[in-house]
Amino acid sequence: MPAAVLGAALLVTPPLAQAEDLRQEESPKDTPGEMAREGLEQMMQALRLLVESIPQYELPEVLENGDIIIRRKHPKPESQEPEFDETAT
Repeated sequence: MPAAVLGAALLVTPPLAQAEDLRQEESPKDTPGEMAREGLEQMMQALRLLVESIPQYELPEVLENGDIIIRRKHPKPESQEPEFDETAT
C-alpha cells in the first residue's frame, strides 16, 4: 500500500510543479485582474470617443417670426470641395 501511495504522489507531483512554474512566470500584466482592468479602460475610451462624436447643440432660440434655431456648439468646418450642382447637367 505505501508503494501505491508513493507512486501516486510521484505521478501528481510533476504536473503540480509545472503549474507552479507557470504561475511564477506570469508577469503582473498577465493576471486576470490586470487584463480585466485593461479591457475596461479600452471600453471606457471607446465610450468617450462615441460621446465626443455625437453632435452637441445650444439651447433652441425662437425668432420673432416663429422660426426655431438650434445651433451646434462646435460647428463642422465647411468643406473646400465644390458642391454638386444638379442644374448644370
